[in-house]
Amino acid sequence: MENAPQKLQFAVRAWRNDSHGSEAQCKSASITLDTDLAGRADAFNPAELLLAALSACMIKGIERVVPILKFELRGVQVVVNGVRQDVPPKMESIRYEIIVDTDESDRRIDLLHDNVKKFGTVFNTVAPGTDLAGVMHRQ
Repeated sequence: MENAPQKLQFAVRAWRNDSHGSEAQCKSASITLDTDLAGRADAFNPAELLLAALSACMIKGIERVVPILKFELRGVQVVVNGVRQDVPPKMESIRYEIIVDTDESDRRIDLLHDNVKKFGTVFNTVAPGTDLAGVMHRQ
């Protein structure tokens, strides 16, 4: 029997600084978290972190397949909006727009979008439990 490939593992450590915020750390990076019940403008709250993780997943997925597809790309922007359901509390729906700065054809842009949807870890984690939909188009 062959050995199964080693699975990627991720670790994040988070702690409460005070009633106004917390911090999370992984590798040599840290981020301030909005865990204040009143909210705070200088940090991401948990729902915004989820949307940011989804955005980062999409951009990383694009970075991964651009060389494989030989896709000419000058830049990418992702805009994500989520709607929160109150009872039970969850992200009810997420809509996204991926804007690519490219001269590639619409067919190639669709191929890039298909790859983002098919191979994104966070995308594929969020999609089954959320009404997740969006578009990719050129700038």
